[in-house]
Amino acid sequence: MTLLSIVVPCFNEEECLAALHARLTGAARAAVGDDYELVLVNDGSTDRSWDLMHGLAASDPRLVAVNLSRNHGHQLALTAGLDLCHGDLVLIIDADLQDPPELLAEMMLAMEREQADVVYGVRTQRTGETPFKRATAHAFYRMLARATEVDIPVDAGDFRLISRRALDALLAMPEQARFIRGMVAWIGFRQVPFPYKRDERFAGTTKYPLRKMIRFALDALTGFSSAPLKLASHAGLWLAVGSLLVMAYILAGWLSGRAIPGWTSLMLVVVVIGAVQMFVLGLMGEYIGRLYSQAKQRPLYIVQDIAGGEGAAGGHRLGIVASAKRPVAVKPEGHQRRQRDVGKNRPPVRSAKPLDQ
Repeated sequence: MTLLSIVVPCFNEEECLAALHARLTGAARAAVGDDYELVLVNDGSTDRSWDLMHGLAASDPRLVAVNLSRNHGHQLALTAGLDLCHGDLVLIIDADLQDPPELLAEMMLAMEREQADVVYGVRTQRTGETPFKRATAHAFYRMLARATEVDIPVDAGDFRLISRRALDALLAMPEQARFIRGMVAWIGFRQVPFPYKRDERFAGTTKYPLRKMIRFALDALTGFSSAPLKLASHAGLWLAVGSLLVMAYILAGWLSGRAIPGWTSLMLVVVVIGAVQMFVLGLMGEYIGRLYSQAKQRPLYIVQDIAGGEGAAGGHRLGIVASAKRPVAVKPEGHQRRQRDVGKNRPPVRSAKPLDQ
């Protein structure tokens, strides 16, 4: 067991890895000396990230490089690193260096001073992000805070320092659709904010396009709130009220002898009701799909290779670490020999008697 583990999920981050390793190493040594490990998780990168991580692991005995069998997604790659690390304290940080690793020592002091199990970073300023990204992030965090039953901190990402007992509680949750920052908030313990200024991305481009951001928001909302399902009852209530008003309008027109123009209004009502029904069915499908994925109980991640470290594959609970042995090809002559030997030790087959005997 080491004092500190730093877990970093990486996807196509070859331009950042050298600077990432240097800054993480400097921050860790300044905080705890040599009692630390760096766990870099390659999430199915298509560039040279794994080759660089493998080389860093060969030159740094405190670095563990984990290569997943395919792209599992940021949250599952982070889960793999958390599941395999050994530290009493664990720092979660992204590879783009937007979250300064040099804040580690101050976060450890805050944890000790506040007797906390979690110190989470709160972004007071987001440098280098577009107005659209800032506006949508601001709206998302506040909508999530209003919709969920869990007190999820506003403007806080995955950048945080957590204790081993908080991590053990987190790893006891085998959810497939994971929203780590919400899950950490759910486990409780004493959690304190740590305000900081978020820097620009060191190099490369963001790995979270709009499509992934929407999926991430859906995972957060459906994983910690049943509020979307309640939209069905609210929509049904308002549609019922609207239908009563329409019936009253039609009845009043019939009693007064006026003709009620109907085709346009009828089609409008049909379209509105149909859209609401499809929307509600889509929300129900999201929840049912998550139940289906969870019911299959597949491992959350599969590790193909691990480079560096000692015993890094020994503590996994939520995934599978594949064997280092590769399949051995069967020689043709051996295969043919086995084919010739098939049936040698079988008892003789009796000849069938003619039907007329």
